[in-house]
Amino acid sequence: MQAKKNQILFPAIVTLGSILISYYYYFSDLPVFSQLVEEDGVFENLTSLFLFLTAVFLILVFAKFQSNHKLNWKIGLAIMIAGLIFGAGEEISWGQRIFSVESSDFFKQNNAQGETNLHNMVVGGTKINKIIFSYAFSVIFGIYFTILPILYRKSNKISGLVNRFGIPVSTNFQSILFLVATVLVMLLDHSRKWELWEFIFAFTIFTIFVNPLNKREIQAGV
Repeated sequence: MQAKKNQILFPAIVTLGSILISYYYYFSDLPVFSQLVEEDGVFENLTSLFLFLTAVFLILVFAKFQSNHKLNWKIGLAIMIAGLIFGAGEEISWGQRIFSVESSDFFKQNNAQGETNLHNMVVGGTKINKIIFSYAFSVIFGIYFTILPILYRKSNKISGLVNRFGIPVSTNFQSILFLVATVLVMLLDHSRKWELWEFIFAFTIFTIFVNPLNKREIQAGV
C-alpha cells in the first residue's frame, strides 16, 4: 500500500512542484524563469538526465529479465534504449558545450543554432525540430498517453502485441497528470516554455517505465 502511495505522490510532487516553481518565477521574476528554461538551463539538463536514467533502467530490466522473453521483447527494449540514449544526447548536443567542442562546418551551415545535433537541423527552410515535435510526436504521444491505455485494457490482441515488445503502458494517473501538466505549460506565454514541458515529459516517461500498468508482464513474460 505504501509503495503504491509513493508511486502517486512522488510523480505528483515533482511534476506539479516544477510547474508551481516555474509559475512563481514567471509571474514574480521573469529573468529567473528565463534562466530555468534557457539553452543549457536547469530543465534542459534535467530532461537529458531523466532520458538517460530511463535508458539505464531499461538496460537493467533487459539484463535481469531477458531470459523470460522471446526475440520480439528484446528488439522492443533495444529500440527503446537506443531512442532514449539518442534523445538524451540530442538534448545536450552530445556534450558539445560541456566539453567545449566546436561544431563542424556542416552543422554551422545547416543547424539553426550551429550545434552538433539533428533536431535543430534545417531542411528546406524548416527546422526538423518543428516537424518532429509539432506534428509527429504530437500524434504519437497523444496516442500513447490517451488511446493506448484504453486499447490495452479493452483488446487482448493489442495488449498481447504491446507485451510481446515490452512496451510500458501508462496508468490512468500517469496519463492524467501528464495531460494536466501539458495544459498548465501551454498557458505560459514564453518562447522557451517547451523546455519545461520536455522535462516533464522525460520525467513522466521515467515514472511510466519504472512503474507501468503492465509491469508484471514486462518483467515475467506472458
